Amino acid sequence: MMTKSMELGKRFFGEKVFGTVMGYLKKNPEQNLEKALDMVEKIAVSPNHREYARDIKAQLQENPALRQYINRVINELDENVHNHLINNFFVNASLVGVPKQTRLANELGHNVPYTILIDPTSNCNLRCRGCWAGAYEKQHSLSFEEVDRIVSEAKDLGMYFIVMSGGEPTMWPHLEELCRKHYDVAFMIYTNGTLINEDMARWMREVGNITPAISLEGDRETTDQRRGKGVYNKIMSAMEHLKENGVAFGFSITITTENAEEVYSDEFIDLMIEKGALYGWSFHYIPIGSNPDFSLMITPEQRANLIKRVREVRSKRPIQIADFWNDGELTGGCIAGGRRYFHINASGDVEPCAFVHFTIDNIKGKPLKEILANPLFKAYQQRQPFSDNLLRPCPIIDRPEMLREMISETDAQPSYEGADALLHDQKAAKMDSIAAAWGEKADQKWAEINKEAAKEKEEVHIG
Repeated sequence: MMTKSMELGKRFFGEKVFGTVMGYLKKNPEQNLEKALDMVEKIAVSPNHREYARDIKAQLQENPALRQYINRVINELDENVHNHLINNFFVNASLVGVPKQTRLANELGHNVPYTILIDPTSNCNLRCRGCWAGAYEKQHSLSFEEVDRIVSEAKDLGMYFIVMSGGEPTMWPHLEELCRKHYDVAFMIYTNGTLINEDMARWMREVGNITPAISLEGDRETTDQRRGKGVYNKIMSAMEHLKENGVAFGFSITITTENAEEVYSDEFIDLMIEKGALYGWSFHYIPIGSNPDFSLMITPEQRANLIKRVREVRSKRPIQIADFWNDGELTGGCIAGGRRYFHINASGDVEPCAFVHFTIDNIKGKPLKEILANPLFKAYQQRQPFSDNLLRPCPIIDRPEMLREMISETDAQPSYEGADALLHDQKAAKMDSIAAAWGEKADQKWAEINKEAAKEKEEVHIG
C-alpha cells in the first residue's frame, strides 16, 4: 500500500525528471526530443505510460506534425504554464494519479475515474441556440466551499485533472481563487470566451494551471448565427490575449449539419493554429437541452467522412484534435458513468455524462467515494463498451435502448423537467431511427478500419 510519504516521494521524483526533460527540450527540442521520451519511458510506473512514450517515438518518425506540435508547446507557452499546467498534467494527473486511481478502485470495489466535469454555475451571458445546458435553471451555483471540497476529495482519490463547464465558468466569482489554492491540479474550462479580457488572461498566466477550451461554431457568420452578433470578434480577441500571455488554450466545436465540413477545413484548422490554439474538441450535436433540433444532428455520411478527415488533420497539422464520438476506438468506448469521468451540475446533481441529464445522487453533504458507487454508474460500467463496434460508443445517439434500460433499471430521475423526453414516444422512435442509420454505416466503416489495421500488422510482421 502506498503511504503518503511514498506518494510525495514519487511526485518529487517525477517533478525532478519533468524539470530535466523540459530543460532538455528547451535547449534543443529537435535534438533532445527522443532522449526526453527515453527518460519518460524508463521512469513510467504504468505500463500504459511506457507504451505511450514508445508510441510517440514511433509517430515522430512518421508524423512531422507531431514534432512541430511539441515545439509549439515548448516555444509558445509561458514558463509558469510549463511549471504548473504541463507539470500537473504529466506528473500529478498521470505519473502519480493514474496508479493511485487503479489501486483505490481495487480497494473500494468500484471504478475511480480520471476526471470530473463540474458546473460551478448555470449562469451564462449568452443564449446559444440548442445549448446542451440551456434547459438547466439559471439561478444555480455551487459555493467555493462545495467545489473546494469536491476537488480536495478528488485529489485524495488520485484525480488531479478537473474540467469545468456551465453555464459560463468565467462568471463564477471563485475561479481564480480555486486555481490558486489547488496549484497542484490541472484545470480545463469550457468557456464561450467572451469574458476573457487582458486582465483575465494575465491571471491565468500567473496561476499557470488553467487552460480554456473556447466554444465557437466556425467562421464569423456561423458562430454569430448560433451564439449572437459580435461573439466571434470577442472570441478572436480572447484568443489574442491568451496567446500574448503564453496561456495554453484550445477550441471546442459542436458539429452540426450546418458546419460539419467547415470546422474541419484546412482554412479553419490553420486559423486556430495561427491564433494559438493547441488542441480542439468536437462534439456531435445531440438534441437535448434548450430547444432540441433533430435537424442539426449530422448525417451518417457526414459522420463517416469525419472519421477520415479528423485522422488527416491529426497527421498533418501541429494541433491535437479529439472527435466525440468518432474517437471511441481510442477511448475504448464511452468514458462516462464514472468510467473515466462524470458530471456534477450547478445544483450538485451527479450525472453520468454532460449530455445525460439524469441523476440519483447529489454531491451536497455526501463524500465523493460514496458518489462513485451509485447504481447508475454501476449500470454504465457493467455495459461498457455499449457496442463491440467502437464507432458506436454512445448510449444516447448510438445505442439509445441502452440508456432507456439503465434509467429504468436504476429509477434515475431527470435533472430538470423535460429531460426525459428522449426516452418516450416520437422522440425515442426518432433517436432509434437515427441510431439504426448510423449503425449500418458504422459497421461498414468499422470493418474497413479493422481490415486496414490487419493489413498494416501483416506488413510489419513480414518486414
